[in-house]
Amino acid sequence: MPDIDLTQAEADELVAMAKVKANDDRWDYPGTGGAITVPLTSQNKREHFLLDISRGRIDLLKGKYQNRGRHVVVLVRLDFGGPPHRNPDGKEVACPHLHVYREGYGDKWAVPVPAENFPNIENPWRTLGDFMRYCNIIDPPTINRGLFT
Repeated sequence: MPDIDLTQAEADELVAMAKVKANDDRWDYPGTGGAITVPLTSQNKREHFLLDISRGRIDLLKGKYQNRGRHVVVLVRLDFGGPPHRNPDGKEVACPHLHVYREGYGDKWAVPVPAENFPNIENPWRTLGDFMRYCNIIDPPTINRGLFT
């Protein structure tokens, strides 16, 4: 079973690690209420990652992009089009917001989305590309843009 409690240094290393698509499969960007999980690996194939993409059922601008390491550890998650998030210290962070692994808390802390990394946050399709770059996915999977993307 994978170790789900990472040190901050381990988590930071996994986030910074170059990631590539695990295969040449083509994926359809999920429709309303849908979700996909895309396998990724490190360049040397020693680490395995997952890219989760999910969409809201009613609001087409609501969704979540998530990068997991070791199958279960959320390294980075971008929530958009949803409610604000309350951090463990009681402070509220408006949506959209970004969760980055924090030792001892996992993905329970959120920060405002850095505009320099996500300049088109109102556009989920463009934001997916920004998210993959933020997570250092250097050879991204092929994702077919849907009709309502």
